[in-house]
Amino acid sequence: MKKLFAVLTAVILCVSLAACGRSNNTSDNGETVNLRVWGAQDDQKVLQTMIDSFKKANPDKTYNITLGVVGENDAQKRLLEDAAAAADVFSFPDDQIYDLVNAGALYEITRNKEQITSRNTEASVEAATIDDALYAYPATSDNGYFMYYDKSVVSEEQAKTLEGVLAACQEQGKKFFMDVSNGWYAASFFLAAGCEVELGDDGKQVCDFNNEDGIEAGEAIKNLCAHSAFVTGDDAVFTGGIGGNIAAGVSGAWTADAVKQKLGKNYAAAKLPTAKIGDEDTQLKSFAGYKLIGVNSSTKEPVEAMKLAEWITNEENQLLRFKERAAGPSNKKAAENEEVKKNIALNALAEQNKHGVSQRGILATFWSPVEAFGTAMENKDYSQSIKQQLDSMVKDITS
Repeated sequence: MKKLFAVLTAVILCVSLAACGRSNNTSDNGETVNLRVWGAQDDQKVLQTMIDSFKKANPDKTYNITLGVVGENDAQKRLLEDAAAAADVFSFPDDQIYDLVNAGALYEITRNKEQITSRNTEASVEAATIDDALYAYPATSDNGYFMYYDKSVVSEEQAKTLEGVLAACQEQGKKFFMDVSNGWYAASFFLAAGCEVELGDDGKQVCDFNNEDGIEAGEAIKNLCAHSAFVTGDDAVFTGGIGGNIAAGVSGAWTADAVKQKLGKNYAAAKLPTAKIGDEDTQLKSFAGYKLIGVNSSTKEPVEAMKLAEWITNEENQLLRFKERAAGPSNKKAAENEEVKKNIALNALAEQNKHGVSQRGILATFWSPVEAFGTAMENKDYSQSIKQQLDSMVKDITS
C-alpha cells in the first residue's frame, strides 16, 4: 500500500511540475529564446504591443525580446558594420534590399513563403524578392508621395495640373511646396518624361536622365523653381506653412496628421498633378516604396526570428500600424478595411501608386547627384546649361 501511495505521489508531482513549467512559459528544451528587434523611434510603442501579443500567442516558449531604436534608413549601415551585434529582426526600405542581399546580410524567407506572398500585394512582394527568392516580409505600402492641398484655395479641378495649382496659389498670394533638392521628389519629372533608372547587369546604376526627354524634364523643374508661387524646404517647412502661406505641397502619409490638423474642413489630397514637360501635359510619376521587415542572416534563431517577423507583418498588426501610425497596409485584406479606405492621404497615395516606379533598383550613387541638380535649380544657378548639368549628374550617378 505504501509503495502504491509513493508511486501515485510521484506521478502527481511530475504532473504538477509539468503544469508549472507550462504556466511559466518554458520552451520545449527549457531554454529562453533571445531575439533583438530594431525599429524607428516613432514605431517603438506599436512594435512593443506586437511583441507582447506575439509572446501571448506563443505561450509554449519563453521569449526574451529586446527592442532597439534604429530607423529604417540606418538599418543597412548598422547591419553591415557588425551583423553579429545587429538585431535579428529589423525594418528597412525596399531600396536597400539589393545591397543587403549582395552582402549576404538577409536570411532567405522559407517559412510560410506561399502564404506570405498570397497575403500581400504583388508589388510589395516584388519589392521583397530577388531572383524568385523572398528576402523580407512586406510591412507597408505607403513609402511614396502625393499632393496635399487647401480646398479653400485650390479646387479639385485645379489640383489636376501643376499649372492650375500654381495659378490658384499665385492668385491668392499663396505658395506651392516641393522639396526639389531631394532626389526622391525631383525624379518625378524625369520619370514622367519616360526616363529610366535601373540596375545594370554589372551591378552599377544605369540612368538616362540626360537624354532629350530628360532635358525637357530638367527645363520643367527649372521653370517650376523660377515660378513666383514656388517654395521649397523640408517637412517642417511644409507642415509649418500649410494652411498659412502654403496652399498645396508634395509630401507623404507621414505628414497627414499635421496637415489635417492645420487644414481642418479644407483638408484634401490627390495624386500628383500633370505637368507640362516639353509641349505635353504629362502625369508626374513617383517612386513607389515599401517598408520591409528583414531577418538577419547571422541570427542564432532563424525559425523564431521568421515567426516573429511574420507576426508583426500579419493582417492584424498591419491594421494596428495603420491605426497607431497611419501606415498604409501591404496586406490585401487590411488594405480593404473600411477605415483604411476612408483615409484621404492613403487614398491619394493609392491613386499615385498607379503611376509609381519601383525604387528597388536604386543604388546609393543616385541620390546625391540628383539632389545637387535640384539644389542648383532652387538656387537659380544657370552657370551651365541644363544639358551640361544633366550630363554631369548622370556621370556621377553611373560612375
